[in-house]
Amino acid sequence: MCNGKLNYDKDKQELICKIDRLAYPIKEGIPVMIEPEARRMTMEEVELCRSQL
Repeated sequence: MCNGKLNYDKDKQELICKIDRLAYPIKEGIPVMIEPEARRMTMEEVELCRSQL
């Protein structure tokens, strides 16, 4: 984990780290900030997140 800025994806209920290309789930309103629980993002997903800022 890089300790960089995270972006919130309300639709997917995830916190996104663009640097590490990880999407951390939010379960029952609680962010699960454990790397093995995170979803690897494709470069396309990361670019899409960047364009939405």
